[in-house]
Parts: sequence; C-alpha cells; structure tokens
Amino acid sequence: MTGTLINYYIHCPTQCWLSYHRINLEENSEDVRIGKVLHEINEENEVSFENIKLDKITPRYVVELKKSDSDIEAGKWQLLFYLYTLKQKGIIKKGKLEVVEKHKQNKKQFIIELTKDDEFKLQTIIQEINALIAQPTPPKPIYKKECKKCAYYEYCFL
Repeated sequence: MTGTLINYYIHCPTQCWLSYHRINLEENSEDVRIGKVLHEINEENEVSFENIKLDKITPRYVVELKKSDSDIEAGKWQLLFYLYTLKQKGIIKKGKLEVVEKHKQNKKQFIIELTKDDEFKLQTIIQEINALIAQPTPPKPIYKKECKKCAYYEYCFL
C-alpha cells in the first residue's frame, strides 16, 4: 500500500486500479509534469523508507506538497496514511498539507492530525483498495467535472 494509491482511491477508484496495474497515461499530462517538477525541486528534502516517500519531515510535521487544491480530501488521506504508518513505528507527528499553486504567492497550508476515527477509516480504506485492485477489471468510471483535466480522461470517457 502506498500514499499515492490512497490518494488515487479517494480521488477516483478507477485511477487507483489503473495505476496499481501499471496502466499509466500520465506521461502526456501537463498537470502531472508540473507536479513532478514541484517534487524534483523539493527532492533534497524527501525522506523514503519502505513503501513511503515523504516530501519533507520536520521536528513537528510530515509535509505533503501539492500543486493545487483541486482535491484536498485526497491529499489529506494520503498524509493521514503517512502519519498512521509512522505511528505504527513509534513516530508521532502532525501533518502539514502545503498547496503551492501557480500564479499565487501565498501557500495554502492545512494542519492535519491523526485521530482514532481516522485510523479506523484508513483501515477500511486499505481493505477497500485491496479488494479493488484484486478485481480483474477496473471499476466503471464515474464522471465528475474534474475528469476533464485527468490524464485518464480519454481512456475512461472517449
């Protein structure tokens, strides 16, 4: 299980299934390229272990960087997954979700704290993702307005 899969599942189960099964259509997406550049700029701060790649860790926070606030909920659950995994290793931190939008000087920041309810919900989400990716075919996509910007739009809807 990875934070990216958690993010994709919250955002779109179809994208989660496709990504897990290495059906990757993101190479042609300008939004994905921008996100990768943002992470490359921050690469010196990344911390990796096991199945986790943290954008940044400070004495107080695990920091997750996002290029837009288009799906804060998915980013929040990705960050909660990181906090949950660290807690299982005895490391207790708060999370900070930082949104660095182009054409805006101020970063948006959201402080995230892992609760017992979040832990229970994460366990459920992980079970749901494991059941999803075990399926032989992806779930039928559900159209939302955000789909137009998705790298998988043509695959799902054309």
